Amino acid sequence: MTQQPIDGAALLAEVEAFHRRFNVFPREAAYVAVALWDAHSHLLDAFDSTPRLAFLSPEPGSGKSRALEVVETLVPRPMLAVNARAAALFRSVSDPAGRPTILFDEIDTVFGPKAGDNEELRGFLNAGHRRSGVTYRCVGDGGNQTVVEFPSYTAVAVAGLGGLPDTITTRSVIIRMRRRARNEHVEPFRARLHEAEGNRLRDRLAQWADQVREDVSGRWPQMPEGVTDRPADVWEPLLSVADAAGGNWPERARAACVELVNAARADDKGSIGIRLLTDLRDHVLAGIDRMPTVAVLDRLCALDEAPWADMSGRPLDSRGLAKMLGEYMTSDNSPVKARNIKTAGSVLKGYYAADLQDAWDRYCPPPLQKSATSATSATPQVSGLEKVAEDLFTSAT
Repeated sequence: MTQQPIDGAALLAEVEAFHRRFNVFPREAAYVAVALWDAHSHLLDAFDSTPRLAFLSPEPGSGKSRALEVVETLVPRPMLAVNARAAALFRSVSDPAGRPTILFDEIDTVFGPKAGDNEELRGFLNAGHRRSGVTYRCVGDGGNQTVVEFPSYTAVAVAGLGGLPDTITTRSVIIRMRRRARNEHVEPFRARLHEAEGNRLRDRLAQWADQVREDVSGRWPQMPEGVTDRPADVWEPLLSVADAAGGNWPERARAACVELVNAARADDKGSIGIRLLTDLRDHVLAGIDRMPTVAVLDRLCALDEAPWADMSGRPLDSRGLAKMLGEYMTSDNSPVKARNIKTAGSVLKGYYAADLQDAWDRYCPPPLQKSATSATSATPQVSGLEKVAEDLFTSAT
């Protein structure tokens, strides 16, 4: 008997309503994103990549684990992976019965400051983002071993305190959880009562996925303006699901995409290297074409809310500065390094804005404001530099 078509828009609305009963998310866009992520987990083979779903918070008791519990009822073959070994996970993904949806609570035990040796697990989570992702392992006894390719591609949702490495964050839809306010109420989640409700929705999501799989596989959803590169990779599967569902989901999905991508950009402080480059451009060498290293360090360590005065208990020094900047290249493709600066009758080692310009252009976010006093001003403020250098040289001697 031919199965009646399922109304995808109405089904996603039911999935969203199910989350709203038990979860308080920080913004409306999060409900849209999570409902779409639940549905996408039934359609993984229709996509080239799968975004990670990350529930993060600065403090315990913010609803992260509850969010994973609700997701668990809605996704195919859920696998709770607290304390799971990488070997168990990549073998589970190879299970002929079907790949699992991995739900990793307390992810801070893997990526946090107190995490142990979890490089294999980190590699697995990184590789499994793309359908082509695999993990290679030697299988056999003693000298009779062969290299076996294990697929890593599978849907993963995580929950934990703090943040995640950049390699995971940029592949994730981030939901910044927080403790419920006194006026925010949810229905208590009881597995014996509510798991069956979620499973019924899960089964209908699976049926709907079978009906739209071919359609979704051929979709290349139009991205909202400004969403490109890695954010586009993250949201492409979710927007494809929304377009297949129809109704108001395509519009809501794109609005949620823009909101959450912009929120992620606002939260993103970049790597420590990008933070250094940006601070040098905006606060240290702004309007100056060159500066002695001692002056650069003095200005960096004086910046409010910057890490430079306390780098693992010590302020950034000239050796650390040289090591960090040496990772970047000048416009002529040579490493950035300190050069001689002649001023006030002396010669000091320091850095030139021109040497950093290529790195600023490639890695830093746009300047907060554009003015005639940019780091590459056509009229270098040499007199100001000489005064800074003279004062520092005098004090140093």
